Amino acid sequence: MSAFARLRLFRPILAGATLRDRALACFGALMGIGLSAVIGGLAAADLNHLVWIVPPMGASAVLLFAVPASPMAQPWPAIGGNVISAAIGVAIGHFMPLTALSAGLAVALAIGAMSLLRCLHPPGGAAALVGLFIGGSSSLLFPFVPVGLNAVVLVASAWLYHRLSGHSYPHVAAPPQPARARDLPWTISKADIAATLAEVGEAYDIGAEDLEELVRHIEKRAVARSYHQLSCADLMVKNVISVPEDASPEQARALLVKRDIRRLAVVDAEGRLVGSVGLRELVHPAGQVRDAMTPAAAAAPASPAIDLLERYARDRVHAVFVIDAARRPVGVVTEADWLHVLTRGLG
Repeated sequence: MSAFARLRLFRPILAGATLRDRALACFGALMGIGLSAVIGGLAAADLNHLVWIVPPMGASAVLLFAVPASPMAQPWPAIGGNVISAAIGVAIGHFMPLTALSAGLAVALAIGAMSLLRCLHPPGGAAALVGLFIGGSSSLLFPFVPVGLNAVVLVASAWLYHRLSGHSYPHVAAPPQPARARDLPWTISKADIAATLAEVGEAYDIGAEDLEELVRHIEKRAVARSYHQLSCADLMVKNVISVPEDASPEQARALLVKRDIRRLAVVDAEGRLVGSVGLRELVHPAGQVRDAMTPAAAAAPASPAIDLLERYARDRVHAVFVIDAARRPVGVVTEADWLHVLTRGLG
């Protein structure tokens, strides 16, 4: 196996994870488990308990320090999931002998209780088994000390650690920004996400709010990548209809009506773009077109076509004229041209 292939084995398998995050998670787990063990040991000595830290805390530490954004790594699942599951295991051990059936029942009831109480936490399954193994009247405190105490100290350690490392914990998803029509050719809604999850039929270790925010960012990046590859030269119509600046308003009006367009390019004697005119400007009396024209929206052929969307919305322009280095119009991109592109992207 090559050195490069061996390095690939150590790549994080979680989306968004880095080797730096995993290294820091190791340090966080060292701090959290160590502190939980010390405090659990003090409590165990005072209460005459032999167990000062329970094995499920190792699994909880993986979630709390390595994937703090997971819904199953939040404080209530970490504490409630472990305590409730341990209590179920103790109860099963009190009323049933230690058998394969009682082990399966303990874990099954733990999953059901955690699901109903919205505190699903994978290490809770292990806590249920540990509670089952030591079940009996002498272990009624076990779900609280050491399990509950360990979990509370571990969560507090995770909160402190993530405060120092810069991660959000307890994790709260940022509210997704609403999509704007000029940003995206389509809008993905919460209903779309819920329907897709129902159609796929799989459960993923990510909150619905986080998933929506992630989809929004991916959506924007995909659109930017796709449409930034289009230049004005790719979209423009080369047959630019123009009128000389010294033409009469009647000539310009007749040309607009005949060609059924909203804007005319106004050019000087050298063919350079000096303005634009539409029927709205020609309503007012004017001796020549130059007296009625307004500044023309212009762009270079190599300009990203997506930049025109903001100009349509912000400046209320209906056509952007594409000009060469000498300011001669070589094409035009209208709102209708962009609508055609967006409609094609939806097909």
